[in-house]
Amino acid sequence: MDRNERLQQLIRSNRLRELKADLSSWNPADVASFLEQLDGERRLLVFRVLPKDLAAAAFAYLPPEMEEQIVSAISDAEVGQVMDRLFTDDAVNFLEEVPANVVLRALRSVDKDTRERITRFLNYPKNSAGSLMTAEFIELHDRLTAREALDVVRREGSRMETVDVVYTIDDTRRLTGALRLFDLIRAREGLALRDIKRDQPVAAKTLEDQEDVARAFRRYDLTQMPVVDGEGRLVGIITADDVMDVIQQENTEDMERMAAMAPSEKPYLKTSPFALAKKRIVWLLVLMISATFTGGIINGFQEVLSSVVVLAAFIPMLMDTGGNCGSQSSTLVIRGLALGEIRPRDALRVLNKELAVSLLCGAALAAVNFGRILLFEPQTGAAVALAVSLSLLVTVMVSKCLGGLLPIAAKAVHLDPAVMASPLITTVVDAVSLLVYFGFARAILGI
Repeated sequence: MDRNERLQQLIRSNRLRELKADLSSWNPADVASFLEQLDGERRLLVFRVLPKDLAAAAFAYLPPEMEEQIVSAISDAEVGQVMDRLFTDDAVNFLEEVPANVVLRALRSVDKDTRERITRFLNYPKNSAGSLMTAEFIELHDRLTAREALDVVRREGSRMETVDVVYTIDDTRRLTGALRLFDLIRAREGLALRDIKRDQPVAAKTLEDQEDVARAFRRYDLTQMPVVDGEGRLVGIITADDVMDVIQQENTEDMERMAAMAPSEKPYLKTSPFALAKKRIVWLLVLMISATFTGGIINGFQEVLSSVVVLAAFIPMLMDTGGNCGSQSSTLVIRGLALGEIRPRDALRVLNKELAVSLLCGAALAAVNFGRILLFEPQTGAAVALAVSLSLLVTVMVSKCLGGLLPIAAKAVHLDPAVMASPLITTVVDAVSLLVYFGFARAILGI
């Protein structure tokens, strides 16, 4: 019998004391996973059985809808106990996802200081560094001695989210430095913090976008980062676990936009068919209507197709190859933009690189295609093979350049580059490839 089955048996037999003893040794994330497996009544029962600190820690790992269900079912006193034990960033994340009536009830259940702290964080724009930070960190005046600083860490450390690094401030609360706990322990007891060697930390501004914060974490290999206001005063810290959530969220949004869908905050299996359809239908309509331009181009060249019917057989190959080439380039450029490796000012460099790559790829594809037609479809003729192959070369070059430049253009006008991904680029490239194809056919075949 595995441990989940044992716990289920304890719940069925109402052996709550044993249940509490077993769960007390679990990691909060594992407790949350177990709670997700239970139905509403049993989930509430187990949540109430948990030690208060463990209940609050597990609560932070639950999906928003389950958090809302629990808060709606428990008493105001119990809500207050949970909110008081949550780290500020977890409390803010919860309150940002639930209806206003739940927010009001939760805020009324906590003490004045906690309520003011949480409200202050809720006022920061969503997806900013301010909304991401936590207030549970250790700040020390830089005139304190190492011994005094360690006394503060011992006294307050258990209430903080992390004490790996402590931050020093001056009389105006401006951030003056950061000290690893290890360096603080090694320092002479009477030495002032301002005299202990320390690094000036990389800091985020409260209104800075969370994607920029995540890039800074990656670039400087950080586990936490201080957050300062417009005047350089220390107001909070951001920890690595919050940045991991940001990276997952942003990657998910980019993947959904690249597939021509509006981003969704709910897991797939917990989203209704109507909600999923609503997220997809707008882009599908846009792409369907834009595809009518492709049909219009084909209708406009009916006389060319009537004269040489075999030309129609190569249209799918040209359009598919162009779309695939554009998707390759856009995927690499979107990734480069997301990682900060490519910036809008690099547009000319990207164009030069894509021109070189597309010329090599296009020439190889055109040569292979020309030989394939002559070898396997000799009745088609060399002139048609040449028209198709030249069209393929130009299509590859145009699609790769568009795939590289459109995401940069989107970034330059403050749109998400992921919008300029495969579906949209494929639609544009389809129209361009047909115009190029029929142009070459007319010129080479004399139609």
